[in-house]
Amino acid sequence: MTETLLLIEDESLLSAELVRHFHREGWEVLEAASLQEAKRLLVDQRVQPLVVVSDMSLPDGNALDLLESVRPHATGGEWVFLTGYGGVADSVRALRLGAYDFLEKPCELARLDLVVSGAARSARAQRQLRESAALQNRRYTPAAFLGRSTAARHVREMLDKLAHTSISTLLVTGETGTGKGLAARILHHTGTRREGPLIEVNCAALPHDLLESELFGHEPGAFTDAKSRRRGLMEQANGGTIFLDEIGELSLGLQAKLLSAIEDRRLRRLGGSTQIEIDVQIIAASNRNLFERVREDAFRSDLYHRIAVFTLELPPLRARKDDLDDLVPLFMEEYNAKAGKSIRTVPDSVWSILRAYDWPGNVRELRNAIERCVLLSDTHALAAEWLQFPTARGTESAPRTRDRPAIDLPLDGSMSLEDMEKQILIAALEKSNHSVSAAARLLGASRETVRYRVNKFGLKFRE
Repeated sequence: MTETLLLIEDESLLSAELVRHFHREGWEVLEAASLQEAKRLLVDQRVQPLVVVSDMSLPDGNALDLLESVRPHATGGEWVFLTGYGGVADSVRALRLGAYDFLEKPCELARLDLVVSGAARSARAQRQLRESAALQNRRYTPAAFLGRSTAARHVREMLDKLAHTSISTLLVTGETGTGKGLAARILHHTGTRREGPLIEVNCAALPHDLLESELFGHEPGAFTDAKSRRRGLMEQANGGTIFLDEIGELSLGLQAKLLSAIEDRRLRRLGGSTQIEIDVQIIAASNRNLFERVREDAFRSDLYHRIAVFTLELPPLRARKDDLDDLVPLFMEEYNAKAGKSIRTVPDSVWSILRAYDWPGNVRELRNAIERCVLLSDTHALAAEWLQFPTARGTESAPRTRDRPAIDLPLDGSMSLEDMEKQILIAALEKSNHSVSAAARLLGASRETVRYRVNKFGLKFRE
């Protein structure tokens, strides 16, 4: 696809030469001989060139003034400036305004091509980021928190209200799997900072001795393996939002440093001596009662009161079971698309099981259960046998006899779905003396399906 380059140059001979050159390089070239003409193209006609190559000094003013005036309109890609008498002040201002490069005339075409190619790559990357951000902004709206229950409607109303309120810190609470990460994404992508970055950090997943470096960055030599400067996640989130999941896992010393960064809007990299200003919205989350942690002296009370400017509590799935009617079809559709399956119906008996279960793992457990059923069901209906709940399945579990073999699988995240499938196949093969045909009858699946999966895991079998 031919990309557009805007050339702003008042010298007609040079302009003609550059137009011919850029045409040969495959660009669609638009010309402007003055700032007024360029502004008409960029602002009035909303032209979106990938690269702007502009003389610095034009008959009606300085091109840096044009760049400064069009930047708020998100118009134009990367800017490359040419000047016959560039000064330090102009070059500093050009870079401060976000110009890609600043070249002095006369400039060799090979050098100009190299700079324009780099500017084009940078502009394409920025365009992709903007398009991705716009897609996320459309995807993560309060409506993404699905459910018809009163509890779900209340959460959506609060998300909508909070997204339009400038709150520096916010605490999201709720049991594991209730959607705290989803709430954070909605708050960011519909809030006032949606044009900025969203950085997500699971404080429980990072080693304690690395957390400070990850959050605040480090300077070369700050510790043994610090070979170069690293911008921390707080710094990377500047202008946007940082989501600190499981904030209760931070050590007391790191809590103090975080509190200082929030209060002062400044941080210091590990091993550094200078303060770095930051403008970041903090969304913290925890599945533990932080107030109780404060009473146990395991969480700083000043940090708790600082992050809990507003607390949004997400309800557990057992308190909003009406929402199963919306969530189950959504997850079925998602995993049908991923696995190339066509599970379309949920039998009444399965609905009864789903509604009777307490869902200790909440929406995350429901998603995993539906994924498992979609992947392993061999008909167009969701099969109850693959729900694999640890206890009662809507009613009391049937006794385990020789006529009703069963297998227990952990649903605490310690075993992957693939490992579960393998264990089921191993148990079925052992029960059937490693006969694929007998194992298929036990599992209610076709012989071809079982043989394919047995071969996939390299298990011992006979026909």
